Amino acid sequence: MPRVADLAELVRAPAALSVPGDVVAGAAAAGALGPRTPALAAASVLLYWAGMAANDWADRELDAVERPERPIPSGRVSPGLAVGLATGLTVAGVGLAAAAGGRRATAVALPLAAAVWGTTWRPRTPPPAPP
Repeated sequence: MPRVADLAELVRAPAALSVPGDVVAGAAAAGALGPRTPALAAASVLLYWAGMAANDWADRELDAVERPERPIPSGRVSPGLAVGLATGLTVAGVGLAAAAGGRRATAVALPLAAAVWGTTWRPRTPPPAPP
């Protein structure tokens, strides 16, 4: 069972601190700040974390060569747990966006979730060793 610290490292938890500010700034610029803004910011954080976990899952073979200290190649987090966590965070992020913002937020969250997964879908393998 991984430690919470290992999962936090997998999703780059501290890096997500910038995400709510982006959501709030965008809502303010659009004149759309309101009671739903915090929940939509939280949904964005969940999707960000999903992307980080999915990325590490997709890059696990490359990371085994270039970043063996990362949670998956080091064995602290299994690949199955990482992809499961990424899936759960995606569902939670889209669900929270839908609950907080209705159809309009869902219309943004679904393509965003697809983009998160689309950028990590094809696992990358390490380059061949030099001759």
